[in-house]
Amino acid sequence: MAIGVALGILSLAMTARAETVTVTDIAGREVEVSIPVERIILGEGRQIYLLAALDTEDPFKRVVGWREDLSQADPDSYAAYLAKFPRIADIPTFGGFKDGSFDVEQAVSLKPDVVIMNIESKQATEDARYIEKLAAAGIPLVYVDFREHPFANTEPSMRLFGHLIGKSERAEEFVAWRQAEIKRVTDVIDKANPTRPTVFIDRAGGYSEECCMSFGDDNFGKFVEMAGGTNIAKDIIPATFGSVNPEQIIAADPDQIIVTGGWWEAYVPGGAWVGVAPGRNMEAAREKLAALAKRPAMTGVKAVETGRMHAIWHQFYNSPYQFVGIQQMAKWLHPELFADLDPEATFRELHERFLPVPYRPGYWVSLTDAQ
Repeated sequence: MAIGVALGILSLAMTARAETVTVTDIAGREVEVSIPVERIILGEGRQIYLLAALDTEDPFKRVVGWREDLSQADPDSYAAYLAKFPRIADIPTFGGFKDGSFDVEQAVSLKPDVVIMNIESKQATEDARYIEKLAAAGIPLVYVDFREHPFANTEPSMRLFGHLIGKSERAEEFVAWRQAEIKRVTDVIDKANPTRPTVFIDRAGGYSEECCMSFGDDNFGKFVEMAGGTNIAKDIIPATFGSVNPEQIIAADPDQIIVTGGWWEAYVPGGAWVGVAPGRNMEAAREKLAALAKRPAMTGVKAVETGRMHAIWHQFYNSPYQFVGIQQMAKWLHPELFADLDPEATFRELHERFLPVPYRPGYWVSLTDAQ
């Protein structure tokens, strides 16, 4: 009898601790979720960038499945997390929603409390009726966004994650610090109102032979504007992502060029991409950057002639760490205004305050030392 009473009390305590709430996701959908969630499927492995900032002690303790992209798109970060949390090698993985390789039966078998998807998968998710199939098993799906419209959706996404896992206070701490770090750039630009250099963002330059992918007026395109530059593709690309042809780049003759890069050996072995990534060799990355400067699209362009061509970690486009990229771009675009700003120190502080893995440099490089 005593054991039965004890189990009954324990059951009541657990029931009282759990709470069913209605959350509004980034797609504007109202979704019922029992919080705090204890079992999560990450629709993209790189969502660990934000989960780690909230569940810092053990970002993987709730993850029961994730998309297999972190180890391919950012193998150096994956290796750092693997060294600290070896069991992540055993977390079940799956492919993407867009390519139809997501297995609903596998997801259901993992018994998640919630599936978290990036907003760009929404159309494919709806077309395949994944939401209804998961709902039939009592599994809610919510959307977040750090890529399509990061400056509108990063903070709501962080708060949503915080709410789901019972870390709202931690989420607010991160959001407040992020806002303050962005203002270290935007307040200076607003006050000084400097002449804005023109900038071409070469998205994943060298990843393919195509030239050149870039950004419209969001994501890295907006990074440029916030850092005090003018994105030459802002009026050419109507959406967040798109392409600019070589003739448009030559005609615009940008003052500076910023290539986004990463360690993409898993995707394009031996490719011309610039290997900026934590712990990587910056001299090797600079050599790759110099090779990209010789493409026809860069012929006679001012940025190349003056050495004001740079590379920066591509994953700033898909994480809540965008403010570090903004700070570094501000240093490149307006070195006289930001002589005392140290983006390296900012990123190191982010790791020390919010992440369970140590900081390793390697996130950006310039063609020359000229700014």
